[in-house]
Amino acid sequence: MLGHYPTGVTVVTATAPDDTPVGMVIGSFTSVSLDPPLVAFFPGRSSTTWPRIMAGGAFCVNVLAAGQEGLCRDVSAKAPDVFDRHPWRSAASGSPVLAGVVAWIDCDIADVWTLGDHYFVLGRVRELGVEKTGAAPLVFSQGRLAPLPPHRDHDDSTDYTWPDWL
Repeated sequence: MLGHYPTGVTVVTATAPDDTPVGMVIGSFTSVSLDPPLVAFFPGRSSTTWPRIMAGGAFCVNVLAAGQEGLCRDVSAKAPDVFDRHPWRSAASGSPVLAGVVAWIDCDIADVWTLGDHYFVLGRVRELGVEKTGAAPLVFSQGRLAPLPPHRDHDDSTDYTWPDWL
């Protein structure tokens, strides 16, 4: 059932203590708070990449764009030359900001909790940016990567307010 719930596709990157860039694909990224600005994601406890990200103390969430399926697959497959084949620059934390992403969020690790077979990673936002205004983000649903369809114009007479009972 959960495979039918579409999620955004992000690559969480960091610079490991040995100064090598590392990354992992995450579909569980979420905004937590605007004041203070906090975000979260949920890496699996069996991940071999998460300990290297955690040891660096900071991370950058890269929101993948349509057309970055190859990058997503390379990071998922832990291709040894992924950061040589895909251009990037350093964020303030030193974490990689991948070229061509829709947006990025550079964070310090604020806290980590163990929840079942995953970790809950809370990040305090340092800075963020939009790289491709209006670009279609990449989403994952039913076992496939796909671009989010473009926005359609809507009828301005449609009422988008929440009902009072909510």
